[in-house]
Amino acid sequence: MADMPNGEQGCGSPLELFHSIAAQGELVRGLKARNAAKDEIDSAVKMLLSLKTSYKAATGEDYKGDHPPEDPAPKSGEGLDATGADEDFVDPWTVQTSSAKGIDYDKLIVRFGSSKIDKELVNRIERATGQRPHRFLRRGIFFSHRDMHQILDAYENKKPFYLYTGRGPSSEAMHVGHLIPFIFTKWLQDVFNVPLVIQMTDDEKYLWKDLTLDQAYGYAVENAKDIIACGFDINKTFIFSDLDYMGMSPGFYKNVVKIQKHVTFNQVKGIFGFTDSDCIGKISFPAIQAAPSFSNSFPQIFRDRTDVQCLIPCAIDQDPYFRMTRDVAPRIGYPKPALLHSTFFPALQGAQTKMSASDPNSSIFLTDTAKQIKTKVNKHAFSGGRDTIEEHRQLGGNCDVDVSFMYLTFFLEDDDRLEQIRKDYTSGAMLTGELKKELIEVLQPLIAEHQARRKEVTDEIVKEFMTPRKLSYDFQ
Repeated sequence: MADMPNGEQGCGSPLELFHSIAAQGELVRGLKARNAAKDEIDSAVKMLLSLKTSYKAATGEDYKGDHPPEDPAPKSGEGLDATGADEDFVDPWTVQTSSAKGIDYDKLIVRFGSSKIDKELVNRIERATGQRPHRFLRRGIFFSHRDMHQILDAYENKKPFYLYTGRGPSSEAMHVGHLIPFIFTKWLQDVFNVPLVIQMTDDEKYLWKDLTLDQAYGYAVENAKDIIACGFDINKTFIFSDLDYMGMSPGFYKNVVKIQKHVTFNQVKGIFGFTDSDCIGKISFPAIQAAPSFSNSFPQIFRDRTDVQCLIPCAIDQDPYFRMTRDVAPRIGYPKPALLHSTFFPALQGAQTKMSASDPNSSIFLTDTAKQIKTKVNKHAFSGGRDTIEEHRQLGGNCDVDVSFMYLTFFLEDDDRLEQIRKDYTSGAMLTGELKKELIEVLQPLIAEHQARRKEVTDEIVKEFMTPRKLSYDFQ
């Protein structure tokens, strides 16, 4: 936010400006708390004042942190994050860009009012945990945050926090892109040694998709097996289905109702682009995704404590839910959840859209055989190579658009090897077929090992993970 170019701070709807002011205010407080350089603080304060001026011009009212503006209802299909035809479009259900390089994440940070995960923050995470940062942090795959410095302050002062992430179970088989938040969340659980709750939004999938309730719940259980196979600690992890848990947890449902009372119909239309013809279940669902952000939604874990802050690792398209949650939190007496946002995992056909679980050729699925992986990568992975070998040797390939290289940035652990591949492909020393072979050799064992671990996950183990219970963690 602090380095937003001049002239852009006045753009956007009143609700966007409201979120930008809140994020900028947090940035200023964080800089002051860390005794940052005076010119850096002055610059951030200047930006904050400028945003507040723009807000007053747009709404006719002074900014008040606990009163989001009543945005006029958007036209049909226009949510908070709708943009011009040539710009990126990101909401919780659709991700589109006209660029072969994928979404412009720097612009998205400005639009969403979050903060960039910079080298300083990565270094601070390393100092706090005593562990080498995960490759997703080293390579900017998790690229944006809200209040991560607060979480680190809490951790360094031996104060508790917990992790929350989730999965919308829309089909039986998950693909490798679905693993990204779980791989990273497992690392966070390991290095910080904290409890984790994982929400399976089977109710959401029932409302949005053509599924029966039984199908949606069945997918939640099947997907839970893939999640458990990532290696989560059963003593520190609670996985729950909304359809199952909300009916047995008064604490959870009370928080849903509190959130519902503090968000207007106009606001959810403005944030999510709902229309008058959407079913009322969709309109009320955001409160259900917000509720796990508050510790007393899980009395079996935290008893009645309301002060345990939550950290949510998720893809950036889920951020609208948690912008809403962070607006509501102080008004119902709870701490705002902190967030870590990841980039999108590209489809095999290119980075213009997210993958679709309904298109078997858009990604590598966790059920794919070694042969299927090889065929899919060779046949469908979008190439940044040239039309002929001679031209490729002379001009080199483009790693910015090459999907095989993008996949390697997610899954190849060795930084030096990745950099060597980048240099060789860019110079033309490595051909597209050789690059694809590198990816196949990384993916085949990764998927095979996941499948072997998943086979060990019995229905009994799933039931244990999904039973409300006390979790073991160290803080008082």
